[in-house]
Amino acid sequence: MSRARRAAAPDSRRQPRSHWFLLGQFLAVVAVLLLVAAILDGQDGEGPKRSVSTGGSDEVPAAVLSGGPIIDLTDPGAPGLRVPPKTIVLTFDDGPGPETGRILDVLDRYQVPGTFFVIGNAVAGRSGLLRRMADGGHEIGVHTFTHPDLAATPAWRTELEIEQTQLAIAAATGEVSDLIRPPFSSHPSVLTDDLWRAMTRVGNYRLVLTDLDTRDWARPGPKAIAAAATPEGSDGAVVMLHDAGGDRDQTVAALDTYIPDMLARGYTFATVSEAMDVPPQRLEASTGQRLRGQVTLATVQLSDWLVTGLNVLFIAAGALAVLRVLVLLLLARRHDRGTRRAARSAVPPDDASLPGVTVVVPAYNEAAGIAACVRSLAACDYPAFEIVVVDDGSTDDTAEIARSLGIAGVRVITQVNGGKPSALNTGIAAASYDVLVLVDGDTVFERDTLRALVSALEDERVGAVSGNTKVGNRRGLLGRWQHVEYVIGFNLDRRMFDVLHCMPTVPGAIGAFRRRALADVGGVSDDTLAEDTDLTMAICRAGWRVVYAPTALAWTEAPATLGQLWRQRYRWCYGTLQSMWKHRGAVLSRGAAGKLGRRGLSYLFLFQVLLPLLAPVIDVAAVYGLFTEDWRVIGLTWLAFLAVQFIGAAYAFRLDGERLRALWVLPLQQVVYRQVMYLVVIESVASAFYGIRLRWHKLQRAGAENW
Repeated sequence: MSRARRAAAPDSRRQPRSHWFLLGQFLAVVAVLLLVAAILDGQDGEGPKRSVSTGGSDEVPAAVLSGGPIIDLTDPGAPGLRVPPKTIVLTFDDGPGPETGRILDVLDRYQVPGTFFVIGNAVAGRSGLLRRMADGGHEIGVHTFTHPDLAATPAWRTELEIEQTQLAIAAATGEVSDLIRPPFSSHPSVLTDDLWRAMTRVGNYRLVLTDLDTRDWARPGPKAIAAAATPEGSDGAVVMLHDAGGDRDQTVAALDTYIPDMLARGYTFATVSEAMDVPPQRLEASTGQRLRGQVTLATVQLSDWLVTGLNVLFIAAGALAVLRVLVLLLLARRHDRGTRRAARSAVPPDDASLPGVTVVVPAYNEAAGIAACVRSLAACDYPAFEIVVVDDGSTDDTAEIARSLGIAGVRVITQVNGGKPSALNTGIAAASYDVLVLVDGDTVFERDTLRALVSALEDERVGAVSGNTKVGNRRGLLGRWQHVEYVIGFNLDRRMFDVLHCMPTVPGAIGAFRRRALADVGGVSDDTLAEDTDLTMAICRAGWRVVYAPTALAWTEAPATLGQLWRQRYRWCYGTLQSMWKHRGAVLSRGAAGKLGRRGLSYLFLFQVLLPLLAPVIDVAAVYGLFTEDWRVIGLTWLAFLAVQFIGAAYAFRLDGERLRALWVLPLQQVVYRQVMYLVVIESVASAFYGIRLRWHKLQRAGAENW
């Protein structure tokens, strides 16, 4: 069996679908990590806050309200313990954070211990700080996992917040703690019923409140912080400071003067356990707690990396999209000016000087459209041309219809089905002229299209010319989407590729070629499913220029259903990937081939492969932003992006002489149609990975008379 027949034959293997399962699993993992990030988002620590707790202090024992700040929750009716005179317990909340290391440096310098109440999610990525605390004789306590107001959280969440923080401590130090301090807490006298109920449910802990709240989070200045941390007379005190949750430069500066001053006044610094003359509760964590803690910290770390990566990716993708539109507009304008300037200065050629043209029409089951195609070609205003219809083993009346038209200069050749490349090569071999126009069997030409195509070949350096393909059946929503896509994407891109000398595709619907250029590359190859892209890239690599003729109009029938659209774009995308891989060596080449490789192939890879593959994740990030950021900012960003797209679309429509009213479908196209195209790319890349060999997909045609 020939290569063409093998390409045309269906693959006997059923295409695997595991990539969709893997994509679903991947997006599910991304969604879970984003959910984790959303839960953790915004928990920056202490700050101005109106407590949502209610109920006053009717349920809090009077002994607790009037007692010391260290409360044994196993005996909740007993008064809290007070720190001995001339003793200071330095406590730090909301860490570990960027300033924790500096605070530890200050404590180590003066050989002063501290007690750190850590936020569990903040431990991720900073486990080394907790190990340093434990090794340095400091104590570590629980300050919840996400810093909520425990007075307003349900019991199940309170339990989860404490448990997950213990796991984080266990993963970092190998130990667990019996110390706890709830967020937004202060002196025992201001305990509310809600918070007290939450604390009495937590179990075997020592609740550590405070005597002196420095409110250093408000950044009142180092002197004010030091003054707020100084007890009256010779009293002892539990002092509340913060090592994270914001800029803590003032806290660090205050400690550097406060500690030596208090030491000079005869004060002793101690941890909570030392101040109470209780042996430190170094409770060893179980293996299970350590492992679960490591999983917890890894999940938090991954979610943080994911959000950071998505933010970078979202910004980069948006910037690239905007940059792409700007570059397309600039180069399209340059191309348009050059085309108009050349048209004004050109002398209309004498008909006798125009080269003869052979129009080759490969056709397979094109009964619905072949008559309109051939009639439009025959009606072209061109002095010398012939039409060769190659019927590639059609099972309908394609050949008979073409013959029955009775148009002079039309030849119909029939052959056994061998695939489109085989049909094209048959027509090229039978051509009488050295300029060949290759046309799909469903294409309809304008009267002056042949002249516009051939005029671009006046430059002897030009080996191929791309025409301007337009959607004929644009009445339905799907047709309008494709119409907008053709005008914006296909034709703006081709103007850019022309200016940059890196045209990757002359469409099968309309293209003109020199016979010498075709001979240089060995004719039309059947190595890929996108024979037009493969052929164009080969011609570029052979040193020929490939240009775009925007006035050479050809009308084609776009897929009328999503199923047909999927099959067509799947074949196009898969074939383009094959062609890019086949011609990958152009990236390292010089001259015309190098321009194709470093400009054309890089552009295709970035905007037609890489970004579409990343699109599902970017879309998930956008949805995440709607729920975690200011939705108005996200909405305005999307509207700004849409505005840029609309400006590009409007300019493209103006260049092509199209009515702008069709652009009303653009917003919906960005939401719906774009997703389908992204899924096509994913399916195509998966097929390439599997090594699937696809058959030629034949679309169901309605015929030009039904457009």
